[in-house]
Amino acid sequence: MGQSGRSRHQKRARAQAHLRNLEAYAAQPHSFVFARGRAGRSVRQLSLDLRRVMEPLTATRLQIRKKNSLKDCVAVAGPLGVTHFLILSKTETSVYFKLIRLPGGPTLTFRIKQYTLVRDVVSSLRRHRMHEQQFAHPPLLVLNSFGPHGMHVKLMATMFQNLFPSINVHKVNLNTIKRCLLINYNPDSQELDFRHYSIRVVPVGASRGMKKLLQEKFPNMSRLQDVSELLATGAGLSESEAEPDGEHNITELPQAVAGRGNMRAQQSAVRLTEIGPRMTLQLIKIQEGVGEGNVLFHSFVHKTEEELQAILVAKEEKLRLKAQRQDQQAQNVERKREQREAHRKKSLAGMKRAQAEADGDSDAEDPGASAEAQGVSQEEEEDEAEYFRQAVGEEPDEDMFPKAAKRRRPAGPPGKKRRVKEWKPDRGSDQRPPKAKGRHLGAQAKVGPRGAARDPRRGDRGHLRE
Repeated sequence: MGQSGRSRHQKRARAQAHLRNLEAYAAQPHSFVFARGRAGRSVRQLSLDLRRVMEPLTATRLQIRKKNSLKDCVAVAGPLGVTHFLILSKTETSVYFKLIRLPGGPTLTFRIKQYTLVRDVVSSLRRHRMHEQQFAHPPLLVLNSFGPHGMHVKLMATMFQNLFPSINVHKVNLNTIKRCLLINYNPDSQELDFRHYSIRVVPVGASRGMKKLLQEKFPNMSRLQDVSELLATGAGLSESEAEPDGEHNITELPQAVAGRGNMRAQQSAVRLTEIGPRMTLQLIKIQEGVGEGNVLFHSFVHKTEEELQAILVAKEEKLRLKAQRQDQQAQNVERKREQREAHRKKSLAGMKRAQAEADGDSDAEDPGASAEAQGVSQEEEEDEAEYFRQAVGEEPDEDMFPKAAKRRRPAGPPGKKRRVKEWKPDRGSDQRPPKAKGRHLGAQAKVGPRGAARDPRRGDRGHLRE
């Protein structure tokens, strides 16, 4: 067989590169986006649209059931390397959006004042640009007006920045930037504007006809005599295709970008097309832990230092009582375990003592006989006593069958023997006499030394017979 197409060094280099890619992917932030409670159809669709924004570093096919709690999601998120939760919920008054940092918090709670789904944004546009290649890389995050407006604003900016991987502006590949996420903070209304755009780069400095030729779809030139008419006058093009460009979106490209005419060190225009969803957010509160904990900031509830100190003391007392209950429960468990162990030892000692007493009683039973043999002999003597009653019609003496259970004699005058009633068949019937429950003596029964009949099947044990 011939050698494979790759050498040993090539295989080693590919394996090392694959390992580096896996480590780099694991170091990037990952997220879960889901809705909780009775959110409704629109809110659940909004959660799916948010997943599209967070792709590819999110669980696209995540399914949360009603019985799954937040603790279940946190337990699953650890092994999977998930760093953020984006949770949507709905109440009777409003829709809420929670941004949680794992594993220790904080938790930011927003009220969604307005929102628009992706399908509504796309249907409102005359021409939209959205394809699957745009979601192969995370979007470019742009934060606007997050200035020195307080620690809560700084914390919001940090949380949004940690949602996406960091970018090195000197090494970034411009072909991987296909989308843009804009979050604008309004200091007056203290609201956030959430917008999602598609990025498109087109060359500038050429006529509309030349731009049309550079695009993938060529214009209709059936009415033109020469191609120069298209380049000179732009005939056959609609006015809506001529988008206004200016200093606000024209830049010099540091590297070549995918697209016709986007060369390095050439002027190109960056155009944004909104692809949704839209949201208008208002910060409600910031909590210390994951979904619970101390409230670090609240937009509507403001407490004094005395109230905060009282809350802190009450929480410490609650934690102390909880620890005390846990200690008490541990002591109770240990005490019950010791009681069970002592009861078990006591029971075993009692069983051994009873066994020793039973083994030492030579009058009641044979010390060398086992319990099973003693039970069998007792059964045999009971059968013999029963047979004696049926054959003789009297109760046997006590010393004749010592191991057999005593039967109470039927009530009657003393000294009168009990007679066995003979069975007489009815006239004209073919019934046979019933069989006795005891054992029958054989026809060749032998007589013992005391005049009792002896059955050869029973050895030396004799049975009395009339």
